[in-house]
Amino acid sequence: MHCWKTINVKKQYGFDRLFMISALFGIAVFMASYIGLAIAYATPLSDQYFLYFILTLLAIYPLHKILHFLPMIGCHKSLKLMIRKHMKVCPAILLHINEPVSKFRFLLSLATPFLVLNTAIVALSLAMPEFSHYFAMLLAYHCALCLTDIIYLRNLARSPKYAFIEETETGFEILVPPVIS
Repeated sequence: MHCWKTINVKKQYGFDRLFMISALFGIAVFMASYIGLAIAYATPLSDQYFLYFILTLLAIYPLHKILHFLPMIGCHKSLKLMIRKHMKVCPAILLHINEPVSKFRFLLSLATPFLVLNTAIVALSLAMPEFSHYFAMLLAYHCALCLTDIIYLRNLARSPKYAFIEETETGFEILVPPVIS
């Protein structure tokens, strides 16, 4: 196989720029979801269960990473879990793939947290409109977390259909099998 393209979003955009875009995306999602829910439901808001909100807010990041892992269960021997600290305080959970995986499986791995958690948050906000402000904040936070995944999805969607994705130190390499004539 040969490398068709290498994608490294963190190198292309930089950590500060990604953080800023992610924060702005989260703010936009919060405003849209909060205003939409406020227009749809005239229910008075409740500040009850604030502790559960904080615990859920803290649990979203690990859940997000676990949901990335689920589509990769078949290749668990090639996965490596690492925990690093950003800015000497915030723990970051990293999953590294040691061998190439199919494009479909990798795209599914990128999209699973976005689809599952956001669907659950939106469903809960519709089921319990009195806590819609909590759910709007959770949705905004999770969408901000998903921004790099969305950027990778956009870049990988344009790659050849039968490609494989391999993670290296330089980023994600899109590998294409040789053409047999």
